[in-house]
Amino acid sequence: MFELEHIYSLFNLYKMLYNYRIICYNPYMATEIEKLQEVLQQDPSNFQIRRELSILLANEGFNEEALSNLQFLLKYFPEDAELNYNIGILHEKMKDFENAKIAYEKAIAISPQEDFYYNLGEVLVSLELWDEAIEAFKTVLKTDSKDGNCYFNLGLCYYRKDEVKRATDNFQKAVELNPRDIFAHFYLGNIYQNDGLTNFAQKCYKKVLELSPDYSWAYFNLASIAFQNNNLEEAKEYLLKTIECNKYDFEAYKLLTKICLKTNEVEEIITILETRLENDGNGDLFYILAQVYKQVGDKNNYLKNLKKALENNLTLTYSHKWVNKELNKIKLDEDLDVDEIEEYDSDFGQENSEEVFEQNEDEIEEVSEHYDEIDDNEELISEEYDNEYNIDEDNEEV
Repeated sequence: MFELEHIYSLFNLYKMLYNYRIICYNPYMATEIEKLQEVLQQDPSNFQIRRELSILLANEGFNEEALSNLQFLLKYFPEDAELNYNIGILHEKMKDFENAKIAYEKAIAISPQEDFYYNLGEVLVSLELWDEAIEAFKTVLKTDSKDGNCYFNLGLCYYRKDEVKRATDNFQKAVELNPRDIFAHFYLGNIYQNDGLTNFAQKCYKKVLELSPDYSWAYFNLASIAFQNNNLEEAKEYLLKTIECNKYDFEAYKLLTKICLKTNEVEEIITILETRLENDGNGDLFYILAQVYKQVGDKNNYLKNLKKALENNLTLTYSHKWVNKELNKIKLDEDLDVDEIEEYDSDFGQENSEEVFEQNEDEIEEVSEHYDEIDDNEELISEEYDNEYNIDEDNEEV
């Protein structure tokens, strides 16, 4: 299953326009901004015009300029709750959550309002201050017990605190108030799946797809359930839908490869992987394709794709050390072109690969943070891939 902070990030995008007090889009906004700026040039002390300009700038995405104007106003009106609130909004949009928190708290201290507490709660979630966020959302519910978004956020906080029962109750309340809340349905599906209640999980994921037919993660999780139940054909269909909706879902390619190897549909998975790699090289997919060729005994394509995996090092989340170790093993095979191997080693030998790995360590970690395969312990990695691709230890060398 996918890391759920991505779901929450997407949730926030949907909620942004709803929660932020920004006026509706105006096709003539650029002209209006110019007019207001001209007025301010003539009269910098016109506070009302500066406030209007700030809102227009924020609406057009000029967050820093809008913030600068609002902070100018704050010097003259430090006890203006709305002003502090809108400053918090801009800090939040700019991912400056600490200052957003300060601004929202100042607005609340001046004039406690439902919207102020709600936005503060979302910032506290971003800062992973779960208990404080829970209190903020509960405060909103004291005046608006029908706010489904608050129940969703409470569910998220309890989920992060590993209080699964409370998380479930709040997600269920969220979908009760808003049956079209795909995020709450998805989280419920994950909870049920983790608890082994796969029938309930499937129902939740199918509801997600009913509401959002292109929601790739729901397809992937349905595929995972089908695979666990040994329904390989069903799992394969869901995985094909997954990559149709999201060609960058590399976990789907990995599981699809595993299924095709089990069902002896080798040519099909080779075609799928090679087609995907034609337009966009990816180190992980090249490595997976190499393992497929290794399984079928195609030594040259095995070597070729191992090379490609290392050449695409920024997207190779598998251990670079282990990939190089595989290449060293290939040297023992007399049927392969030794000159080609030596030429390759001159660019990507064991020593050089260590250097490449160290230089790109931060980038690799960022790219691979959602993959379970990363592990510097070569023995663990070896064992994992031998199991994943059914590699016979007695025939390790191709």
